[in-house]
Amino acid sequence: MPQDATSPFTPGRPVPVDFFVGRTAEIERVRGRARMATEGRIEAVFLTGERGIGKSSLASFARHLVQAQDEMLGLHVFLGGVTTLTELARAVFDRLANVARQTPWWNRVKDLFGKHIRQIGLFGINVVFDPPEEDLRRLIGGFADAIRRLLSSLEPEMRGLFLVLDDLNGLASTREFANWLKSTVDEAATAEHGTALCLVLVGLDERRQALVQSNPSLARVFDLVHVGAWSDEETEDFFRRSFGKVAVRVDEKALATFVRFAGGLPVLAHEIGDAAFSRDTDSFISAEEALEAVRAAADIVGRKHLQPQVFEAIRSRRYRSILNKLSSMNTSATFRRAEIIARLPEEERKVFDNFAQRMKQLGVIVSDPDGGPGAYRFSNLLHALYFRMEAERERKTHRRGSSA
Repeated sequence: MPQDATSPFTPGRPVPVDFFVGRTAEIERVRGRARMATEGRIEAVFLTGERGIGKSSLASFARHLVQAQDEMLGLHVFLGGVTTLTELARAVFDRLANVARQTPWWNRVKDLFGKHIRQIGLFGINVVFDPPEEDLRRLIGGFADAIRRLLSSLEPEMRGLFLVLDDLNGLASTREFANWLKSTVDEAATAEHGTALCLVLVGLDERRQALVQSNPSLARVFDLVHVGAWSDEETEDFFRRSFGKVAVRVDEKALATFVRFAGGLPVLAHEIGDAAFSRDTDSFISAEEALEAVRAAADIVGRKHLQPQVFEAIRSRRYRSILNKLSSMNTSATFRRAEIIARLPEEERKVFDNFAQRMKQLGVIVSDPDGGPGAYRFSNLLHALYFRMEAERERKTHRRGSSA
């Protein structure tokens, strides 16, 4: 790698804006909602897709775009660990305070929430929003009104608020959050002077379903935007741009390997790319080095992105072998028991039904009713592509053993 170069890959974090690729239709759809919000109305979007598909990166890019080009204040709030509405209020307005701290209109925000904002850290560079619990309850109860007052204080610079609520795991299953969402949207929509708010929720579809189950009216509230996998062309563009940023050349066969094993999943593209970059010594990635990066990334992906019990279960030699055979099939297709059994050696046939039951319990595969009796599919693309990488590592280990 070039001397003192920093990896252009960011596994586990949203993609930096200058490395964002594709998603044109989804971006334009979200941006269209944001533009409608600037006319003084509330717009609500639910951004969904599989794990590792790049939902947070898309939301981050959209926030950057509407802030730069549509004169909206953009806030991206990560709610990991947040389980109550008062914690939600604290997280949103704390993010607001820290974003505003770097703007010319900081004093206006400080005047609006002044008694609750404290400057901390060396030279007071960072701030915290820290009101008492009672004030937080009032703030969450009058959330739409607080947003209107905020935007009024920021006129004419800001025409609306683009608010992303990400990582909803601790809130989505609570009836309290679902009801708050519905009442906030209704209050914002019926306010006399309107509320220029584009509210974007980011999460798995199961989180959206949990919200709808708690409050069925939410099914009509959100514009559902599904984030799919990158195309091969978009994946190739991502690797070319990322390695090009640090002046690392990539062999065409190596590039094809990266595209194949990433499978259109940004989370895998970043892990594979980072593994290749960290091992590079001459600013050139060969075909063999690309395969080595895939093998190295497989272990990282397994430990970081699969549940511990799944990772432990697949240490069974027979189970791993069966999964490797499944992953060699179309990763989005249905596979049927009879077809699988026909491809297995005798020792693996004997354990297949136990394997299938265990993998269903762990959420690796699910029954596919559309495929008929004995039909299964991988529960998500991340699992399927991980086992494809595992299969490649197994083949390498076998070749080494045979040549010893």
